Amino acid sequence: MTPWTQVYSPVAGNIFLSALVAALPVFVLLGFLAKHVRAHYSAILGLITCLSVAIFVYKMPVGMAGMAAFNGALVGLLPIGWIVLNAIFIYDITVKSGDFEVVKHSIAGLASDRRIQALLIAFSFGAFIEGAAGFGTPVAISAAMLIGLGFRPMQAAGLALIGNTAPVAYGALGTPIIALAGVTGLPLDMLSAAVGRILPVFSLVVPFWIIWTMAGRKAMLEVWPACLVAGGSFAITQFLVSNYHGPWLVDIIGAIVSMVALVIFLKVWQPKNIWRYEHERDESVAANVAQSKVKVVKAWMPWIFLSVFVFAWGTPHVKNFLNGGTKAQPNFLYGKTVKNFEIPLLHNNVEKAPPVVAKKSKEAAVYSLNWLSTTGTSLFLAGICSGLLLGFGPWELLKIFGNTINRVKISLLTIAAMLALGFTSKSAGLDATMGLAFAATGALFPFFSAMLGWLGVALTGSDTSSNVLFGGLQKITAQQLGLNPVLTAAANSAGGVMGKMIDAQSLVVASVATNQQGEEGNILRYVFFHSLSLAALVGVVIFLYAKVLPANWMPQVPPAPAVVETTPAAPAAPATLPAPAPAK
Repeated sequence: MTPWTQVYSPVAGNIFLSALVAALPVFVLLGFLAKHVRAHYSAILGLITCLSVAIFVYKMPVGMAGMAAFNGALVGLLPIGWIVLNAIFIYDITVKSGDFEVVKHSIAGLASDRRIQALLIAFSFGAFIEGAAGFGTPVAISAAMLIGLGFRPMQAAGLALIGNTAPVAYGALGTPIIALAGVTGLPLDMLSAAVGRILPVFSLVVPFWIIWTMAGRKAMLEVWPACLVAGGSFAITQFLVSNYHGPWLVDIIGAIVSMVALVIFLKVWQPKNIWRYEHERDESVAANVAQSKVKVVKAWMPWIFLSVFVFAWGTPHVKNFLNGGTKAQPNFLYGKTVKNFEIPLLHNNVEKAPPVVAKKSKEAAVYSLNWLSTTGTSLFLAGICSGLLLGFGPWELLKIFGNTINRVKISLLTIAAMLALGFTSKSAGLDATMGLAFAATGALFPFFSAMLGWLGVALTGSDTSSNVLFGGLQKITAQQLGLNPVLTAAANSAGGVMGKMIDAQSLVVASVATNQQGEEGNILRYVFFHSLSLAALVGVVIFLYAKVLPANWMPQVPPAPAVVETTPAAPAAPATLPAPAPAK
C-alpha cells in the first residue's frame, strides 16, 4: 500500500483556518458534554466528526482512518479501561466487606477536618499512585476514596482531578519525560531537571488551590500551614530528585515525604475550626470510633496491596520479567504474555512531514497486548488478594467483579470512543495542525509552548502521548526562533499536566469513581477554569524563563543555528535540523 503523507494546511493553505477545522471534533465533544449529553453519545459524535474531517478535509484514506479509530478503541479498553475497572473493583470489595468504614474512621482519627483529608488523599496519596502507575489510576483511586469518606460526588471528582496535576509529568516512573527525551533526542537528565525547575512552583500552589476550590479563601487561610507542609515538602523533594537523580522516582519519593511530613505536622497542629459540609452532623464526621490496631491494619490492607502491586508492576525489572524478558535473554513467559499486532492498513502507512518533523518519517501502528504487565492486572491481583484476606470466597469475588463490570460498562464504551477520536486525530494530522498554529505565535511562543502541551493532553488524555505528539515540534520551533529547546520541550510536559483535568478520559474515570455516570459535562464545567488558569500560569513561568530570568537558570544544549530558506542548490540547509530520535 502506498504511504499517505499528512498535510497540515488543507484549508486554503492557511494554518489558522485549518486549525479551526481540525478543532471541530474537540468542539463537538466538549460542546455536547457541556449540554448534558451523555458522555458515550458525545464521544461517538466527536469521533464521527473527527473521521469526517480526516476523510473529507485531510483526504486520509477511508480504511486507514477506520483502522486508526480501531487502534484507539483497543488502547481505550486495554490498558486504560482495564485500569479503571479494577480500581473500582478494589473499592467495591472494601465497601462490600464494610472495611472502608474502618478506613474512614482511621483517617478521621488523623484529621476530622475535610480540608486535611482532601490534602492527604487528593494530593499526597494521589501523587504516590501517579508516580507508580499513572494513566488514570490516581483519579480513579483518589476519587473513590473521597466519595467513600463522605465527600460530595462532584467535589470528590473535581478535587481528585485538580490534585492530579503537578505530579503527572513524572508519572508511571517518569514515563512522560523518558518519552520526551526519546522523541526529541535531548538529554534525559536535562529534561528531567528542566521540568523539575518549573513544576515545584505549582506543587506548592496546588494544595492551596484545592482547598480554596473546595471551601473558599477564608477556609483555605485557616489551614494554610497544612497546605504549605503538604505542597512545600513535595515541591522541594520534586526539585531535588528530578535535578540530582532523574525522572524515575520523583513522584513516589515526593509523595512519601509529603504524606509523612503532613502526618507528623498534624501531631503538633490542628485547625482551630473543624470544617465539614453543611449537611453533615458534627458527630457523624468527628466520631472517632475505637478500633483495634489489627482491625485497622486489616482494613487498610487492600490499599497497601494496591500500592505494593502497582509499585512493583511499575519497576523496569518486574515489567521486563512479566513481559517474558528480552529476545536475547528470554524467560518462561516469553511469547506468552506479550502479543504485538500490526494494525492493518495503518502500520507504516502514515508519513509525518516537515515542519512537524525534520524529515519525512513513517509512523508505526502496533497494538501491544501486554495483558500481564499492564497496571490494570496489578490492580486486579491486588483486588483478589484483598478479597480473600477480607473473607470473600472465589464465587463471591466473581459476583462483585461482575457487578463492577455492569456498573462501568457504558463508561468503558465511552473511554474506547474517546481514545478512538484521539488516535484518529493523531494519525490524520489534526493534532499537528493545531500545534503548528500555536507554533506560529512567534515572540509569544514560550507562553504558547505550555498551552500546546495543555492542548496535547486535553486531546490525547496522556502527558506521554502529548510529548510524543508535540515534543519534536517544540524542539524544531525553538531552534527556528533561537530559543532553548530544552525549555520548550519541558514546557510541553509541564503545561500538559494541567490538561489532565479536562481530557475526556479523566472526566469519565472521575465520573465512574464517584458514581456520576452521565455527569461528565458538569465535572468538565467544575474543573475547566482551573485547568485553563493553571496552564496559563505555567505559560507565564515559561515566558519568564525564556525572556526575563538568567539563561543559566535552565539547562540548555548549545543552540542550533536558525533555519533559513535556501535555494534548491544549497543542500546543506536541512542539516541544521537534526532528526529526532524515534519515540519510545
